[in-house]
Amino acid sequence: MVAGRLSRYFGRRFLGASLTVFVGVFGLVLLVDYIELMRRSAGEANASALLAAGISVTRVPQIMERIMPFAVLVGAMLCYLNLSRRLELVVARSAGMSAWQFVAPAVIAALLVGAVATAVYNPIAAMLQEQSKRLEDRAFNNAQHSGLQATGTGFWVRQKSVDGQSIINAVSSTDQGVRLGGVTVFMYDQAGRFVERTEAKIAMLEEGHWRLVDARRYPVDAPPERLQDYRLKTNLTLAQVRETFATPETVSFWDLPFFIEMADHAGLAAAGYRLQYQKLISRPALLAAMVLVAAAFSLRFFRFGGVQKMVLSGIVAGFLLYVLSKVTEDLSKAELMHPAAAAWLPVIIGVLTGLVPLLYQEDG
Repeated sequence: MVAGRLSRYFGRRFLGASLTVFVGVFGLVLLVDYIELMRRSAGEANASALLAAGISVTRVPQIMERIMPFAVLVGAMLCYLNLSRRLELVVARSAGMSAWQFVAPAVIAALLVGAVATAVYNPIAAMLQEQSKRLEDRAFNNAQHSGLQATGTGFWVRQKSVDGQSIINAVSSTDQGVRLGGVTVFMYDQAGRFVERTEAKIAMLEEGHWRLVDARRYPVDAPPERLQDYRLKTNLTLAQVRETFATPETVSFWDLPFFIEMADHAGLAAAGYRLQYQKLISRPALLAAMVLVAAAFSLRFFRFGGVQKMVLSGIVAGFLLYVLSKVTEDLSKAELMHPAAAAWLPVIIGVLTGLVPLLYQEDG
């Protein structure tokens, strides 16, 4: 009964420490992002302090998805170090608790947090990310749609139609590529000769064509022409557009199976969607692995010394796991590694990194 009460106490301490770290980092990232947006929008007539705040608030949640494992790692380390500093671990040891009983509540809590993060937090973050793109399009409307200068970055896609080929560049993309902002289209005839350049503030995909709003045409053999509404024929389907413009990170966990199936039926590569799906499925296990890594490098009594080195070692281990995850992601996106292997390999390495030292410490 005492052990159960202590386990619940340790679980609450872990959740409190992890939440504190997560909220603290969230506030810091939000502040930095807001300051950067205010700097960018200094000369924009459409941008206001309130609009910049809305953009930051809606896009920071997705940034925090990538930081969440580190928040759990740091939170778990702070939890165990505080318990050790206050001699609570010594008391628990004297009550007959093992290291596994210290770690188990945090591991279970991390699994539950990871499940909620995948099933609830991710869809909300993806929805807010789309909203942030719409707000950013409003705030930087003039800067993003100023003409050919904007074509050096953004999204690119090549299409064909009965009129010839076209290359489309868009500075921004919302609604999974159905609505584009800052569009520049380079048109070629059937023989491959350049015909004209068209620029538009907005392009919306409709059945069989793109509808360009507030367009300006620059033909090679005629004066420039301004059109409020211009239709550009296309053979692209919704599936092809989403594959080109929609990033897997902006797709909700519950929508990813549909995107994968749609890309497969269209004959398009779905490696990015499959990888994102496997990463979200493995997230609870990844957070639990971070708890094990934290425990392996922080379950040390203060009187033994060397705590600073142990903490630094834990942070380095978490960083190396992050580097490993990025490497496996790149290999998966290049189709050199199966998405499931790319998502689960860092988890397995993390679990082993935490379990082996704990086994050595506890069982010799």
